[in-house]
Amino acid sequence: MAQARRNYVKVHRRLAVGLAELVDDDFDIALIDCPPNFNIVTKTAIVASDWVLVPAKPDYLSTLGISYLQRNLAQLTHDYNEYAELEGGDAVESIDPKVLGVLFTMVQFYAQAPITAHLGYMQKVRALDGIPVFESFIRENKTAFGEAPENQLPVVLTYYSVPTYTNIVEELKQVTHEFSEKLNAGRA
Repeated sequence: MAQARRNYVKVHRRLAVGLAELVDDDFDIALIDCPPNFNIVTKTAIVASDWVLVPAKPDYLSTLGISYLQRNLAQLTHDYNEYAELEGGDAVESIDPKVLGVLFTMVQFYAQAPITAHLGYMQKVRALDGIPVFESFIRENKTAFGEAPENQLPVVLTYYSVPTYTNIVEELKQVTHEFSEKLNAGRA
C-alpha cells in the first residue's frame, strides 16, 4: 500500500516537477491544454496547476461534464493531498487547484446573439454552485478557426473583410481581458 501511494504521488507530480525545472522569471503563466476527459494527462495537469479553465460547448453533454469535472477535481485534490501527507508532509506540497471559470466555446449565433438552445445551457451552468462562468465567450466560425492552422496564423492576425470576423476578434479580446482579470483577482 505504501508503494502504491508513493507511485501515485510520483506519477501525478511528473508534469509539476518538469514545469518547475523549465519555468523561470520569463514566464507569468503556462497554459496546459488537456483532452476532454479525466485521464492521467488531465490529472497531472491539474496537479501542476493553480487554476483550471474549463472550455465547454453550451450543449447537453458538455454541461453534464462540468459537474463531473467538479466532483473529480475535488476527489483528485483530496486523494493527492492525503497521499502526499502520508509521504512525508513537507517533501511534497499539497495542491488546491481552483476553477477559474467555464468559458463557453463554439457558441452558435443567430441575429447577432447566441441561439436560444445555447442560452438555456449557459444559464444552467451559471446556476451551478461553486462554478464561476465567464461572461464573454467564443462563437463558432468554421471559416476563421478552420483556416487558422492552414494559414499558420492565429485568428486575430488573419484578415477577413466581413464584419463577423471583426466580431470574433473583439470577442477574443474580451475573453483575454476577462481571463486576465479573473487570474489577477484570484492571485490577490
